[in-house]
Amino acid sequence: MFKHQKYFSAGLIALAAFVSTASIQGAWAQTGPAAPALGTASNFAVLSAAPNNGGAVTCTASTINGNVGSSGPMTSVVQTGCTVTGSVIAPVSTQVLTDFNSTYNQYATLPCTGTLDTAYTGATLRLPPGVYCNAAAVTFTDTTLTLDGLGNANAAWIFKIGTGGTGALTGTNFSVIMANAGQPCNVSWWVAEAVTMTTSSMQGTILAGAAITMTGLAGTTTAFNGDALAKAAVTLTNVSITSCQALGSGGNGGKSHNECRQHGSGHGSEDCNSDHSEHGSPFNPFNLNGDDARISGNHGRNGSNE
Repeated sequence: MFKHQKYFSAGLIALAAFVSTASIQGAWAQTGPAAPALGTASNFAVLSAAPNNGGAVTCTASTINGNVGSSGPMTSVVQTGCTVTGSVIAPVSTQVLTDFNSTYNQYATLPCTGTLDTAYTGATLRLPPGVYCNAAAVTFTDTTLTLDGLGNANAAWIFKIGTGGTGALTGTNFSVIMANAGQPCNVSWWVAEAVTMTTSSMQGTILAGAAITMTGLAGTTTAFNGDALAKAAVTLTNVSITSCQALGSGGNGGKSHNECRQHGSGHGSEDCNSDHSEHGSPFNPFNLNGDDARISGNHGRNGSNE
């Protein structure tokens, strides 16, 4: 009798473990990865976090709904026909730079669930939540990428470009569309090197290892919703940017109930919310596949597709 009870108990434990794992997998399939929190860096629509006080932001004939920050002096932010609804802070605090660089490094360690091709031309893609990677550069030309939230407003996407150490992201006539409750500020673009967008409608937070250059995105149908954060200069020409804070979404900022205030030497001050407890890697138990054959899952490999 006791022997049968022992086997029965063991079976119940195994069943409970299976149900628990299945629940986690199902939840992850719906929501995607947990992005590292940006801390105080989440307060900026545009941030040039170049080292050694080398930050530079050039804004021409553009609108920025949010705060602008630079690691350089106030003269490093050049505005020509540029409207900024938030504060211009230069130089930003050391904490802002620390938070940005720490978060950037954490993104580099996240495991991948799908692979991007190096070039897309005239493509129509549709992706569920996940972490999509390429070891080198990626170019989108005349391409529409639809991010399908599967009805979940918490669905998240992370794109990692240049996981092998080098690689830029380039878009020309590239459109990113949110669908089925997907939110722009739950999208992250981690790039090892530069990001160049021309007449493209981007969505999400860009974390670039080199310069960000955005040209010709202005307009109600082609606005950039998200944040442009770089380790080098940020150059904006005829663009319209609405930050995650202005959109009313914390996105990858890692909001918490604890407020802090970062003071810059420039105009204004910056309220911020940070919660480093949100840092961490996503649960990655299965493969995700895009609708386009050139975006594939990792075919059983546990970890990065680097």
